[in-house]
Amino acid sequence: MKKVLVVGAGGFVGGFIVEEALRRGYDVWAGVRESTSRKYLGNPSIHFLNLDFDSQDSLASALTSALPEGERWDWIVYNLGATKCLSFSDFSKINYDYLRRFTDALSAAGKIPEKLLYMSSLSAVGPGDENGYTPFTERMVPHPNTKYGASKLKAEMHLAMSGIPHVIFRPTGIYGPRDKDYFLMFEAIKKGFDFSVGFRKQVLSFIHVEDLARAVYDALEKAPCGETYNIAEPHCYTQKDFRDIAAASVGRRFVFALCVPLWGLRMVSAIAEKWGVMKMKPSTLNRDKYNIMKQRNWKVDVSKAVADFGFSPRIGLIEGVESTVDWYKKEGWL
Repeated sequence: MKKVLVVGAGGFVGGFIVEEALRRGYDVWAGVRESTSRKYLGNPSIHFLNLDFDSQDSLASALTSALPEGERWDWIVYNLGATKCLSFSDFSKINYDYLRRFTDALSAAGKIPEKLLYMSSLSAVGPGDENGYTPFTERMVPHPNTKYGASKLKAEMHLAMSGIPHVIFRPTGIYGPRDKDYFLMFEAIKKGFDFSVGFRKQVLSFIHVEDLARAVYDALEKAPCGETYNIAEPHCYTQKDFRDIAAASVGRRFVFALCVPLWGLRMVSAIAEKWGVMKMKPSTLNRDKYNIMKQRNWKVDVSKAVADFGFSPRIGLIEGVESTVDWYKKEGWL
């Protein structure tokens, strides 16, 4: 039985990664903070490991005592990260420093795994071909234009020099039950409004969280170490495609589509960011988010993942949105 440690198990994606490991019969540890909610980690077979990323010694001690001497986890999925912060220093601390401390603690504890999968982001690459809409490939030279993307790329570079056997995932937009970001879009569409940005064509890509979780273990089982993979459903969509699918799922026959010009969004994003700093709470809308939303091309080539570990998403956007909206309704969100 494979021993698997999922770091960042309490988040939206982390919970599904834990569940997929349990479905495959692995022995699973959930790496969480003391204060992390365990609402979706109720399976009694889960081992919990409390991790304090602000203390190198505490991390090493926790990793050392989690398993008997001489044993280690076969695989580690590192899913910890922040998508909204007040400053680049906060992004760097959570997305880079915490990973560096964790890998150093693994080495100190003698618990380096057979393979570690790091959950990065397509934002680590930065903007792609905004004119011809050429798909993103793993051969592209990264040039991130967001603080979030830069911190993720910094973490990737650390792994490349760490000597730890690893695989890197760069998923596109992740959606599914329990997600709070795309929920805001579904909520607006149910009320009859949809907000898009910019007047030029925008090509979007998505990955359902369950397909992402399955891909994690397919890659751990089959993918060679040292490789990076873009992860997305092979098909791409326009904003209108997404709006029509979402409207049908929430039972809305007519949706008013409001297109915000880029200059307007940029102004609002700057104001919202400054307001968040004043309130000492990261704003959902900020200049980082503006750079992500203005990007016209999110088309992804996943042929490398298909070739290396048989990546084959099962859930298309129509089915995925319908099941996600059903979950929101069942839980009283919508």
